[in-house]
Amino acid sequence: MQGRSRAAALLLVLGIAACAGAPTSEPARGPQVSLPLHLAWFEGAQVHYVTTDVSDAAMARDLGVNHVALLANAASPAGSPPGTRTAVDLVYAFPGGEQINVFASAPAPAGPDNANRAYSPLWQVVVVRWAEGRGVRALTSEEAVLDAAEKGDVSITRTRIVVNCPVVRSADGRALRGVR
Repeated sequence: MQGRSRAAALLLVLGIAACAGAPTSEPARGPQVSLPLHLAWFEGAQVHYVTTDVSDAAMARDLGVNHVALLANAASPAGSPPGTRTAVDLVYAFPGGEQINVFASAPAPAGPDNANRAYSPLWQVVVVRWAEGRGVRALTSEEAVLDAAEKGDVSITRTRIVVNCPVVRSADGRALRGVR
């Protein structure tokens, strides 16, 4: 019986390897896609990401991406404090357009050498609104957003909206294969 288990495991590994294809330093030569590239802040540096799926129908329509209602089920429970770690991380979004989003995590670096075990491409949207009469300034990290909220400069509201936005170029400039 042990021989069968080993054989089954070997077949599984070979099957996964066959699906992955041969590693190369060049982008695949087959069909390719082009997705809009977006910028976000992470710990004071900019990263690039793409958006493919959103749990909110209206947002999905506005962005021209897949509406995936089931993603909302991945949201952190109501009342979870910032910094609570799950498979979904937080993205701080500014609906007034004052600045680009702020990510709570990012791969370090992007690609197969990522060592940041806290990174996830699934994000629960936290809406950030500037308080009236407060000076708008760039908030370039989760810490800066939370500090601004503590000072009353902004209000933050956790939504049930979850988006799939993988980081494709990390702050150090390293990018996934095929990203130009």
